[in-house]
Amino acid sequence: MCFSHRSNRLLRGGPDLKMTGQAAERDRSPHNLSVKTTLEEEIERAESILSRVPSVCDDTSSELNRVAALDPHGGNSRNSFQRNGAISRLVSLVVRLREWAHRSLLEEEERPDSFMERFRGPELRMAPSRNSTTQDANGNNAKGNFRKKWDLFVVSPSDNAYYRWLFVIAMAVLYNWFLVVARACFDRLQVGNYICWLVLDYLSDFVYLMDTLVRLRTGFLEQGLLVKDHAKLRDSYVRTLQFKLDVVSILPTDLAYISTGIHTPQLRFNRLLRFPRMFEFFDRTETRTNYPNIFRIGNLVLYILVIIHWNACIYYAISKSLGLGSDTWVFPNISKPEFSSLTRSYVYCLYWSTLTLTTIGEMPAPVRDEEYLFVVFDFLVGVLIFATIVGNVGSMIANMNATRAEFQARIDAIKHYMHFRKVSKELETRVIKWFDYLWTNKKAVDEQEVLKNLPNKLRAEIAINVHLETLKKVRIFQDCEAGLLVELVLKLRPQVFSPGDYICRKGDIGKEMYIIKEGKLAVVADDGVTQYALLTSGSCFGEISILNIKGSKMGNRRTANIRSLGYSDLFCLSKDDLMEAVTEYPDAKTVLEERGREILMKEGLLDENAESGGLQKEDTEEKVERLESSLDSLQTRFSRLLSEYTHTQQRLKQRITLLERQLNQTDCGADPTDDTDADAETGNETNPGPVVGADGSPRRNNVQIGDKKSPTSKH
Repeated sequence: MCFSHRSNRLLRGGPDLKMTGQAAERDRSPHNLSVKTTLEEEIERAESILSRVPSVCDDTSSELNRVAALDPHGGNSRNSFQRNGAISRLVSLVVRLREWAHRSLLEEEERPDSFMERFRGPELRMAPSRNSTTQDANGNNAKGNFRKKWDLFVVSPSDNAYYRWLFVIAMAVLYNWFLVVARACFDRLQVGNYICWLVLDYLSDFVYLMDTLVRLRTGFLEQGLLVKDHAKLRDSYVRTLQFKLDVVSILPTDLAYISTGIHTPQLRFNRLLRFPRMFEFFDRTETRTNYPNIFRIGNLVLYILVIIHWNACIYYAISKSLGLGSDTWVFPNISKPEFSSLTRSYVYCLYWSTLTLTTIGEMPAPVRDEEYLFVVFDFLVGVLIFATIVGNVGSMIANMNATRAEFQARIDAIKHYMHFRKVSKELETRVIKWFDYLWTNKKAVDEQEVLKNLPNKLRAEIAINVHLETLKKVRIFQDCEAGLLVELVLKLRPQVFSPGDYICRKGDIGKEMYIIKEGKLAVVADDGVTQYALLTSGSCFGEISILNIKGSKMGNRRTANIRSLGYSDLFCLSKDDLMEAVTEYPDAKTVLEERGREILMKEGLLDENAESGGLQKEDTEEKVERLESSLDSLQTRFSRLLSEYTHTQQRLKQRITLLERQLNQTDCGADPTDDTDADAETGNETNPGPVVGADGSPRRNNVQIGDKKSPTSKH
């Protein structure tokens, strides 16, 4: 280490200490020897500290060299030893400070949030590879390690690096789509900058080759795990249509330049076949972007521009083959000054293509049959493009305004109801202001509806990340289990209160607890004016009433009036949801009760001699409600089973009737006596006994007994 080497030179006192010789050693006093011993200990301690500090920068060593230059004559004097001891202590202090700063920085970067760590659990660590090797002292196997790393190299389609590579290959494809076609039609564009085009062409070819190698090392998921077997990856890629297109797109067709010359970019049209990679980039961008509708509109405009660009190039090529200026439809002769420049030629063709594909017209009529056919084809393509634009843009605008339209429909329905019921203007104004607050502050979206397609684990993690700072301050969440935390977070319901609304009143039965996410609440007297306390973001209240702690002097009733000063966003957790969550976590239930009991003891509201209460105790009303809910569920299940049984019975009757008809038709030509016996036997086999009806009463299955007098009787 450079720092250690320079520090050793510095702390050994320079070259003058070596010139003292044996005489100086003999003349040293015991005091000097003790000084040397102390100095050596300090040097060893500094070296040991330096050896433990990782990656010390050269700026510190340069500073120490500058300090060493101040004392070129170390000698064996007492002052020299004192200066060396001071320098060694200074070095030790600097190194310790840097080590402390480095350790503090690492701890700050790596220290996980305890709240999130308890929820997520331990981080998944990758096991070391069996093929990994350690480098020897001389570094001889660095090349071997590189080869092994390359052998283990696999690209995951979900990585950011893969997405960035898709951007690179998409740019190469767009270059070929636009400029190769334009160069093939506009000769002056190709001839004027052919060196630049050659460089860009072969740069895109290099990107194509690299993309083929990336595709050979691109993994895929099998049973949820990324496949890293190179043989499987190669076989999977070779069997796809994309591989065949990639091979054709990198064929060296431009070798024909040897015979045709370099001004024939038509030979590079096979490079256009790499378009699936560009489409893949567009799909992944649409998934990743936060503005998918805007990206879809831009993507649609890009496709339209490509089609218009190609049509303009084809129009110029047809005009060139028929003769520039030969009639009124083709491109005018470039000998005219106003049409002599390359820019004017391309802009005119682009203008003609746009007017034709948008079916606006107002261009010279065709003269020849070839021109008529081309214009007819352009009109058909233009109709399809116009229909595509109208359909896609309409759907995109509808999707962009879907949230606003749904919210406005809710407002209109409530307005209509209030007008129909003749609600007072004051209350109607409060309702409209409440809706306006929701939309202005982007709180009109139903979070439960948006996240309903996610699994509970991800939904809980999103909720914790979004509301982490608020949930950290809730006392009952600080020590609960991770599973219970998931259950409770998923049961939190956001509520918004208007200015002056009472969240709870004194004496009300507490069935919910509230957590303040945003806003200010006031604890007021019965008159609604006198203010006792102020509750701000992160505060919670009502948790003791839903816990129903044993011996609580408050019971389950509210002891204060709490009113919203302005618009307040709260989280609500009902008592039923809490009881449902803690049913599966008895240990957590005990912890919650103990914490609630501690809070009551601190506030002097706990009667330790009482025996009633607790989460396990339920009053009669709650038991009846729970039994009614269970009875309703059982009735629903019984009705479903009865319906399925009735449906199955009807199908069975229909099948038996059909079989009986087929049997009667088969025995139509047989003897009537034999036919009667056969029908009787069939009836005995298919009707062994009574059948229970839908109402539970037994009845005979008369479906099997047909009109035995005629083989063609109707059932």
